[in-house]
Amino acid sequence: MLTQDWQRGRTGAMLFCTETLPCALQAMESGCRMNINDVSAATMYDVLHDSQYRKKWDPTMLESIDIARLSPNADVGYYSWICPKPLKNRDVVTLRSWQVKDDEYLILNYSVKHPNYPPRKDLVRAISILTGYMLKPTGPNSCSFTYLSQADPRGSLPKWVVNKASQVLAPKVLKCVHKAGQNYPEWKEQNSPDLKPWLYPEQSQLPEMRVADLLLQRGDSLENVDESCSLDAQENETAEDSS
Repeated sequence: MLTQDWQRGRTGAMLFCTETLPCALQAMESGCRMNINDVSAATMYDVLHDSQYRKKWDPTMLESIDIARLSPNADVGYYSWICPKPLKNRDVVTLRSWQVKDDEYLILNYSVKHPNYPPRKDLVRAISILTGYMLKPTGPNSCSFTYLSQADPRGSLPKWVVNKASQVLAPKVLKCVHKAGQNYPEWKEQNSPDLKPWLYPEQSQLPEMRVADLLLQRGDSLENVDESCSLDAQENETAEDSS
């Protein structure tokens, strides 16, 4: 994915979006990369992990649940988010793993099936084929932040909608994450400053679960919700308003 042609977005972040995997999946590969000059890689890494803090900065989040721990550096979780109208909101269940090295911080996830979190009627179950964050220090209080995702949003969405959403949402999310990183040290000082189970696994209070009890989530097992009628209706309303 790193070989893609990157373009500079309005926010100054580098981004790309391409259609991939010409098969049953409507998969899109997208990414965003930005240089952060006032927050360390370690702090940004904490921001991405801290589920309590995410409620403070993520404007698209509906619900986020840490379900179970799989190993000292892996867990399974549930996340749902708001999509622009008239699209239905999405959710996903993912297996997430992470690793810290001297010169980089990595977080990766992909979709799985969990017996207690089946698809819901009021949401479209999306698929993360592979999504990741990479943070590399560029100084004591600066870093490069890279987000890459290969995902299938599901639903019968026109390609231009998926393209547009990927091009707009990725830099918007990174901008929110950057601001969250600026405010995190002050917030964390007042909210269990020593609690960081992603760094200290012995602090985790999640129930343990075996990886063998999870199944890889495949698109052909999910209902394909047709949202094209809603999009057509919105386009007609827009045309009538402009006439």
